[in-house]
Amino acid sequence: MVDQLRPDHAGFMPEAKFATPNLTALGKQGTVFTNCQSVNPVCMPARSALLTGRYTHQIGTLAMSGDMSFNLPTFPRALQKAGYWTALAGKLHVLQPWPWGTPRGQGLPLSAMHAQIRKLGFDWLWESAGKQLAVKNHCDWCEHLQNRGILEEARDFLSNCGANHDVADSELEHDGKPWPFDEADHVDVLTGDKALEALRTRPADKPFFLKVSFCSPHKPFDPPQRLLDAEPYEETDDFIPGPYGEALSPDVKKTLWRLRRAYRATIRLVDEQVGRIVEELKAQNVLDNTLIVFTSDHGEMMGDHGRVQKQIYFRESLTVPTFVLPPGSVGEGGVHQHPVELTDLTATVLAAAGLSPAEALSENWPAYRGIIPCKSLLPALRDDAPIREFSFSESGYHWQCVQSNTRKYVRIPDFETPGVFHEEFYDLVNDPSEIRNIAQYPEEQNALRRHRDHLDWVLATTPAAQDGWAAYGACSE
Repeated sequence: MVDQLRPDHAGFMPEAKFATPNLTALGKQGTVFTNCQSVNPVCMPARSALLTGRYTHQIGTLAMSGDMSFNLPTFPRALQKAGYWTALAGKLHVLQPWPWGTPRGQGLPLSAMHAQIRKLGFDWLWESAGKQLAVKNHCDWCEHLQNRGILEEARDFLSNCGANHDVADSELEHDGKPWPFDEADHVDVLTGDKALEALRTRPADKPFFLKVSFCSPHKPFDPPQRLLDAEPYEETDDFIPGPYGEALSPDVKKTLWRLRRAYRATIRLVDEQVGRIVEELKAQNVLDNTLIVFTSDHGEMMGDHGRVQKQIYFRESLTVPTFVLPPGSVGEGGVHQHPVELTDLTATVLAAAGLSPAEALSENWPAYRGIIPCKSLLPALRDDAPIREFSFSESGYHWQCVQSNTRKYVRIPDFETPGVFHEEFYDLVNDPSEIRNIAQYPEEQNALRRHRDHLDWVLATTPAAQDGWAAYGACSE
């Protein structure tokens, strides 16, 4: 898993503008899912949904705020029960209890919380908070940097790259600087190192599950200098215009071209680590008996539609480059063009282990804990028959959307007027850049109504799972 990867920057995707040799070699042997939508294109919500197989409104993680309940069943925990040895190397990010104004270093002490985090279903754990989140939290990567005597310097560097915001403007100029410390101390290199450590120390008598979760290419775009030097600077003016046709200023375009270069270089760093992991699987003679899944939590706008970062419903943010490579695959794989959801990978991993996703992730009490919307993609590895007619996504209370093979429907509430919604409808065949809103076109009203009805149906049939904290009988006198 990576963080914030656009679909056109994964070499195995049909629209790829960028080569990723190791990822492409794997993806081309498996099945590439060209329309896998994040169920919520923000870090913590997407990752919580993936861990549980549920929509973010079902588990109370609609935004990057609060915590995912540890009472919810998770797929690594189900794998443990089935006899698997499970491990995490890298970013998990399902806990966000502190507000944004929290002082530096006063967030979560993640490196001291291994016993709690393991309860999510991990026998072995090395956790990174994320690049920017390492300024507030103290994770295993922070522990490494502290032991090296550079933690506060690294936090200075990460802070000076600028805060997150949505608009493509001059504030972006602070980002795109090369990692100023030893390459061996970069979070993605360490994640690769720890993935290899997990593979080399795993028990030989058990099947294994390993989640390797890289922090790149999330902001800050901080590649090692050697990779930045190897990446050409290109002034390709192919930005998708903003919602009213407005163009980016020349200065902002130059900043974005520089950031594009650094963004690509961080992806190359991740691709190198993937190559190292594949070589280790080969060395252990288990590659042909291992299911490999690749995805991201969301994408990156990088100036398209006048925006940067994520949290929006356009393809560059919402669609995550994804492939599934089953054991023993040889030759060319396939391409699945129908809509699927990020959490369908949750069901896929469980089904590959011989488990029923619905049974593994369900509980019969409290109420609504047996509603599991994720679907296994294993049947799609055999043919291109649709797994879903529609995919669903949401972001906080700001918008919800559904996407079919040909259309995308977005609903945005008017917060001043009850019952009033702004609707956007896009023809993905004839307008793949999603520039022209056709919601008012008379000839589109039947299709619009069908998508609107499906959105209403998803929200009506997937209520929030009920939770509890008191042991039965604890309150009796």
